[in-house]
Amino acid sequence: MTDSTDLDPEDRKIVTLARSARARNGVPEGAAVRDETGRTYVAGTVALDSLKLSALRTAVAMAVASGAQSLEAAAVVSAADALEDADLAAVRDLGGSGTPVFLAAADGTVRATVEAG
Repeated sequence: MTDSTDLDPEDRKIVTLARSARARNGVPEGAAVRDETGRTYVAGTVALDSLKLSALRTAVAMAVASGAQSLEAAAVVSAADALEDADLAAVRDLGGSGTPVFLAAADGTVRATVEAG
Protein backbone atom coordinates (compact mmCIF):
# COMPACT_ATOMS: atom_id res chain seq x y z
CA MET A 1 0.00 0.00 0.00
CA THR A 2 1.11 3.52 -0.78
CA ASP A 3 -0.12 6.75 0.74
CA SER A 4 -1.31 8.94 -2.12
CA THR A 5 1.07 11.67 -0.90
CA ASP A 6 3.93 9.46 -2.19
CA LEU A 7 2.62 9.84 -5.74
CA ASP A 8 3.55 12.43 -8.32
CA PRO A 9 1.31 15.51 -7.81
CA GLU A 10 -0.60 14.86 -11.05
CA ASP A 11 -1.22 11.23 -10.10
CA ARG A 12 -2.27 12.28 -6.60
CA LYS A 13 -4.75 14.67 -8.23
CA ILE A 14 -6.55 11.93 -10.15
CA VAL A 15 -6.74 9.73 -7.04
CA THR A 16 -8.28 12.66 -5.17
CA LEU A 17 -10.74 13.35 -8.01
CA ALA A 18 -11.77 9.68 -8.14
CA ARG A 19 -12.24 9.65 -4.38
CA SER A 20 -14.38 12.79 -4.54
CA ALA A 21 -16.58 11.38 -7.31
CA ARG A 22 -17.26 8.22 -5.31
CA ALA A 23 -18.13 10.14 -2.15
CA ARG A 24 -20.11 12.92 -3.83
CA ASN A 25 -22.29 10.57 -5.86
CA GLY A 26 -22.61 7.77 -3.31
CA VAL A 27 -21.56 5.16 -5.87
CA PRO A 28 -19.47 2.00 -5.42
CA GLU A 29 -16.57 3.37 -7.49
CA GLY A 30 -15.13 6.68 -8.55
CA ALA A 31 -12.56 7.05 -11.32
CA ALA A 32 -10.49 9.70 -13.03
CA VAL A 33 -8.27 9.61 -16.08
CA ARG A 34 -5.72 12.12 -17.39
CA ASP A 35 -5.25 12.56 -21.13
CA GLU A 36 -2.14 13.46 -23.11
CA THR A 37 -2.77 17.19 -22.66
CA GLY A 38 -3.24 16.96 -18.89
CA ARG A 39 -7.03 17.27 -18.97
CA THR A 40 -8.88 15.12 -16.46
CA TYR A 41 -12.17 13.28 -16.76
CA VAL A 42 -14.01 12.12 -13.65
CA ALA A 43 -16.87 9.64 -13.35
CA GLY A 44 -18.75 7.37 -11.02
CA THR A 45 -20.36 4.00 -11.53
CA VAL A 46 -23.35 4.05 -13.92
CA ALA A 47 -26.09 1.64 -12.85
CA LEU A 48 -29.22 2.17 -14.91
CA ASP A 49 -31.58 -0.61 -15.89
CA SER A 50 -30.51 -0.19 -19.52
CA LEU A 51 -26.85 0.80 -19.01
CA LYS A 52 -24.23 -0.49 -16.58
CA LEU A 53 -20.67 0.87 -16.69
CA SER A 54 -17.88 0.86 -14.19
CA ALA A 55 -16.54 4.23 -13.13
CA LEU A 56 -13.31 3.67 -15.06
CA ARG A 57 -15.03 2.73 -18.32
CA THR A 58 -17.28 5.77 -17.92
CA ALA A 59 -14.26 8.07 -17.40
CA VAL A 60 -12.52 6.60 -20.47
CA ALA A 61 -15.70 7.07 -22.51
CA MET A 62 -15.90 10.71 -21.38
CA ALA A 63 -12.28 11.25 -22.45
CA VAL A 64 -12.92 9.72 -25.87
CA ALA A 65 -16.12 11.73 -26.33
CA SER A 66 -14.16 14.89 -25.50
CA GLY A 67 -11.51 14.21 -28.12
CA ALA A 68 -8.69 12.70 -26.06
CA GLN A 69 -6.14 10.90 -28.22
CA SER A 70 -4.33 9.06 -25.41
CA LEU A 71 -4.21 8.60 -21.65
CA GLU A 72 -1.30 9.23 -19.31
CA ALA A 73 -2.80 7.61 -16.18
CA ALA A 74 -5.99 6.44 -14.50
CA ALA A 75 -7.20 6.01 -10.94
CA VAL A 76 -10.07 4.07 -9.40
CA VAL A 77 -11.34 4.30 -5.83
CA SER A 78 -13.16 1.11 -4.96
CA ALA A 79 -13.65 -1.54 -2.30
CA ALA A 80 -12.70 -4.16 -4.92
CA ASP A 81 -9.42 -6.01 -4.52
CA ALA A 82 -8.59 -5.91 -8.23
CA LEU A 83 -9.51 -4.13 -11.44
CA GLU A 84 -11.77 -5.83 -13.96
CA ASP A 85 -10.21 -6.96 -17.23
CA ALA A 86 -12.75 -4.86 -19.16
CA ASP A 87 -11.64 -1.75 -17.26
CA LEU A 88 -7.99 -2.37 -18.06
CA ALA A 89 -8.91 -3.06 -21.69
CA ALA A 90 -10.64 0.32 -21.97
CA VAL A 91 -7.58 2.10 -20.60
CA ARG A 92 -5.30 0.06 -22.87
CA ASP A 93 -7.42 0.88 -25.94
CA LEU A 94 -6.88 4.61 -25.45
CA GLY A 95 -3.64 4.84 -23.50
CA GLY A 96 -1.66 1.77 -24.46
CA SER A 97 -0.48 -1.20 -22.46
CA GLY A 98 1.94 0.76 -20.25
CA THR A 99 -0.64 3.22 -18.90
CA PRO A 100 -0.57 3.10 -15.09
CA VAL A 101 -3.83 2.51 -13.26
CA PHE A 102 -3.95 3.23 -9.53
CA LEU A 103 -6.42 1.24 -7.41
CA ALA A 104 -7.13 3.09 -4.18
CA ALA A 105 -9.22 2.55 -1.07
CA ALA A 106 -11.89 5.01 0.05
CA ASP A 107 -9.33 6.86 2.18
CA GLY A 108 -7.09 7.46 -0.86
CA THR A 109 -4.49 4.83 0.03
CA VAL A 110 -3.22 3.31 -3.21
CA ARG A 111 -3.47 -0.45 -2.78
CA ALA A 112 -2.11 -1.38 -6.20
CA THR A 113 -0.62 0.14 -9.32
CA VAL A 114 -0.96 -1.92 -12.47
CA GLU A 115 -0.26 -1.33 -16.13
CA ALA A 116 -3.24 -1.50 -18.46
CA GLY A 117 -1.59 -4.09 -20.65
